[in-house]
Amino acid sequence: MNSSIWFFPASALINAVISTVFGFYLIFTGFNKRVARHLLFFCVSAAAWSYGYFFWQISTNADSALFWARALMFGAIFTSISYLHLVLVFLKLDTLKFYKITIAIFYVFSLFWVIANFTPYFVAGVTARSYFKFWPLPGPFYTPYLVAFFAHVVYASVLLFKNYRQSRGSQKISSFLLLIGLVVAFIGGSTNYPLWYGIDIAPWGNVLVGVYVVLTVYAMLKYKLMDIKVVSAELFTGLLAIILLTDLFLSKNSTEILFRTLVVAAFGVFGIMLIRSVRREVQRREETQKLAEQLKEANAKLQELDKLKSEFLSISAHQLRTPLTVIKGYVSMIQEGDYGKLNNPKIEMVLDNVYKSNEHLIYLVNDFLDVSRIEGGRTSYTFVKTDLKKVAEELVTEISLPAKEKGLQFKVAIAKNLPNITVDMEKIRNVMLNFLTNAIKYTPKGWLKMELFIKGRQIIYQVSDNGIGLTKFDLENVFQKFYRAEEAKKITATGVGLGLFVVKKFIEAHDGEVFVTSPGPGQGATFGFKLPIKRVG
Repeated sequence: MNSSIWFFPASALINAVISTVFGFYLIFTGFNKRVARHLLFFCVSAAAWSYGYFFWQISTNADSALFWARALMFGAIFTSISYLHLVLVFLKLDTLKFYKITIAIFYVFSLFWVIANFTPYFVAGVTARSYFKFWPLPGPFYTPYLVAFFAHVVYASVLLFKNYRQSRGSQKISSFLLLIGLVVAFIGGSTNYPLWYGIDIAPWGNVLVGVYVVLTVYAMLKYKLMDIKVVSAELFTGLLAIILLTDLFLSKNSTEILFRTLVVAAFGVFGIMLIRSVRREVQRREETQKLAEQLKEANAKLQELDKLKSEFLSISAHQLRTPLTVIKGYVSMIQEGDYGKLNNPKIEMVLDNVYKSNEHLIYLVNDFLDVSRIEGGRTSYTFVKTDLKKVAEELVTEISLPAKEKGLQFKVAIAKNLPNITVDMEKIRNVMLNFLTNAIKYTPKGWLKMELFIKGRQIIYQVSDNGIGLTKFDLENVFQKFYRAEEAKKITATGVGLGLFVVKKFIEAHDGEVFVTSPGPGQGATFGFKLPIKRVG
């Protein structure tokens, strides 16, 4: 046999070794998985075909060549059908009724080809063709088998192409690799068939079948049947172990045997540690990924619950606002004497308390409505040119009496010549009022100060006091929804911690920012906001 002819059995042996290595790897690592079982079936079929091909190529007489030519066909028959079945399992189509029936029909035909392969009706004999002394001759059933073979290939290609177009991520990559492997194998494997029909084309492309196996297994690695890091570590360790063992057997004396035995033993320990380390790393990564996915699911559920809560708050607030407004109207009418003059001071005091409590409830309901609109993206803003100096002066008049009733000194510092600024006047007024009322509420005695001025490219509004102050934790969380400082709860238990959250959202909608400072508990605090000068009209 001349040197060029050795290419054909060598290519078959390469294909056989590749299929065998991956087959054994699957047995020892992933055989318990469905995809792995079908991948193993495919590797065994490819290996059986390749070993038969090798022994057929090196046969020295016609009887031996005919035996191996028929032997290799058992592997060839199941290579295409096992691949198609693997693709169906990979795409999770094998459980559907249509595909179950289809694959069952294909297997029935495959069993028929197996039975026919024992007779001359499949491989009729061998003859000299091209470079080969013993090339197989097709029997009458060989051509129908070949049609079925290519039908499996085309069918698998169509399914993979459809999945490639529809899928994303690792499965898209896997579908692409499987499709490329199939095309490569089709081109390479097709060079085996012309000589069967007397066409003088040698099977030079047969070596590409090994690429087909490699891409198939690698595609499954990308699909996370196995992890590529673990595979790489094990293959690297195994290859070095084979090299070192071969070197050990080539030792020439006892000194070399001892030294190389120690090297093999040391490498064995190192290899085991390496593989275990990689496996642990992969396991930790998989656990982390699983936890991340669970966290993502939990977060999605929390967001859904938060949405439902906001919708509930919105509906509840709407339902409450109407009766509260009616109560406010009737109490006000009674106080003003629309239903007769009140001569009992006790009744007047009770009505005053009812009015104040009702006002507080309306305030809370409005906060709930604001929160539900903000979170639902339904808050509307009406931006107009506004004189903040005028708004501040109106608030001074409104707040002076409550501050005086509580015995607080009210300081005011409003800069002159402030430009008009484009804002939603009602919302900014509510923010300014919120800071003032909070300062009065949480300052038992002493003073509060309102300031409005320009600094750099910003208009700044702030309210300071010498009240209960804030802790470091309070400063970090005071603008969060439903948060209330512990000292604030002692002053009044009626708040729910929504006012400052709404304030923050209103200011952010104006491209501004809120801020808060405090030296510490019992030392007062400063709340304020900054609005950019770019909104100045």
